[in-house]
Amino acid sequence: MTDMLTAAVLGQPLWMWLAFASLVIVLLAFDLGVLHRDQHEIGVRESLLLSGGYLTLGLGFGAWVWSQLGREAGIEYVTGFLIEKSLALDNVFVIATIFAAFAVPRIYQHRVLFWGVLGVIVLRGIMIGFGAALVASFAWVLWIFAAFLIVMGVKMFFADTTPKDPHDSPVYRWLASHIRLTKDLHGHRFFVKQPGKTGKLVWFATPLFMALVMVELADVVFAVDSVPAIFSITTDPYIVYTSNIFAILGLRALYFALAAVVARFAYLKQALAALLIFIGGKVFFAEAMGWEKFPAPVSLAITAALLAAGIGWSLWKTRTLAPREA
Repeated sequence: MTDMLTAAVLGQPLWMWLAFASLVIVLLAFDLGVLHRDQHEIGVRESLLLSGGYLTLGLGFGAWVWSQLGREAGIEYVTGFLIEKSLALDNVFVIATIFAAFAVPRIYQHRVLFWGVLGVIVLRGIMIGFGAALVASFAWVLWIFAAFLIVMGVKMFFADTTPKDPHDSPVYRWLASHIRLTKDLHGHRFFVKQPGKTGKLVWFATPLFMALVMVELADVVFAVDSVPAIFSITTDPYIVYTSNIFAILGLRALYFALAAVVARFAYLKQALAALLIFIGGKVFFAEAMGWEKFPAPVSLAITAALLAAGIGWSLWKTRTLAPREA
């Protein structure tokens, strides 16, 4: 039994993976079974408290990683955590657009986000496992990741920031033409039974289910940026996956506070674009300097500085919006 627990799985002992999985399961069970056993609208105060709790746990887990795997691994975890949390901020704006497009009341939004997190845990695991296998087999894949991040960063810097209607998505149009959909919400239910064309009761998907699908799709799109970004920081699948999941858990909790002030982060996208360019560029810079890898402390410091500059500049430039928003 001891040999099995200490056996390496994707670079780290099985017991470390089990410890992480157990903690996430406990957190999700506590969230759904205790904090949100009775469905209610989440206010800004509750959102901030939940986010603070997840932030503390995420950084505490990073301290544990530091104690188990060393200083370098601990700094890489914190850098990955910060990068994922920052890149996912852009996802908050997209999720807010999705909820508005499908007219999802605030009281049901937590339900969509909760089940969305379960999908994220599975999908990110698949993507990171696939990425780890590629990097382990073909080291040059990191160069492709780096070039991809630079290209995506440049595109993001000049991208149109106008929100797109999720109803125009090819995925939505395909689903709408292949499954039965109700026009109206039916409380917190994703599926309901209604009379079909023949008069028999059949299952229909509700707009709440379509909102869940679009939220999951948005996460997949954002993962295309964030997963290569963290692989450019570290190739350890354990650090990549755990920092990803803790960052997403905390950000989903913070959603209800951020969604109310999205207009105050008008220049965040440019900061995130600069961050992607830096993450991709440092792979080439390290090679040019003859380093085995870019120093983790320097990477963390530059990441934090770029994000602080983007957030600070956004808050300063949009300070006159505050009275109107209120």
